[in-house]
Amino acid sequence: MRLPDQRTGSPPVRIVLVDDHAIVRHGLRSVLEREDDLQVVGEAATAAEALTVVADAAPHIVLLDLKLSTGDNTEGLQLCGQLTERYPDLGVLVLTTFLDGGLVVDAIHRGARGYVVKDVDTTELVRSIRAVARRESSFDSRSAAAMVESMNTPTAEPRLTERELNVLRQLAHGLSNRDIGTKLFISETTVKFHVRNIMRKLTATSRAEAVYEASKLHLI
Repeated sequence: MRLPDQRTGSPPVRIVLVDDHAIVRHGLRSVLEREDDLQVVGEAATAAEALTVVADAAPHIVLLDLKLSTGDNTEGLQLCGQLTERYPDLGVLVLTTFLDGGLVVDAIHRGARGYVVKDVDTTELVRSIRAVARRESSFDSRSAAAMVESMNTPTAEPRLTERELNVLRQLAHGLSNRDIGTKLFISETTVKFHVRNIMRKLTATSRAEAVYEASKLHLI
């Protein structure tokens, strides 16, 4: 699934739209298909649908929202990692409402080649898509600034999200991943994702150590 070389007048860039709102996908399709060098070849509302559509449509680029069916931004991040691992030549461009430097950095670590917020103007969005199609990175000005600020901010103590703190509190009570998922109304896979992030942020090698480190920092 190689990205086209636009300098040689190759066929249009094939794009799959992944967003849980149909009206957003329809709006994006109508905007992008005005461009002769861009072609929307598929849409998906969930991570499962996205994996199927990408496998069938063989796009060059996936335009990915981070917030899908789970109600938070973790499923989009997980999907980003899955897609880039399965299809190393695929360009993932995050298009989301979340403007957070940590999320930008996390998305890049998971293989995304760009990050833009949804209120970006059409011209800049198209420019970003074309940049990713050229195997370049692309960020709108606010995402880039947020990423730089996040990377330059001293990390005196780990920054855990509210969801991670909720999971951490359940870990402190000795609950299993399945029980935590049931209690917080999220999937067991999502719990595992949060636990890995918690352990990474707390530089812990076990769940018990993560709870111990969190207690020292008065996080729980």
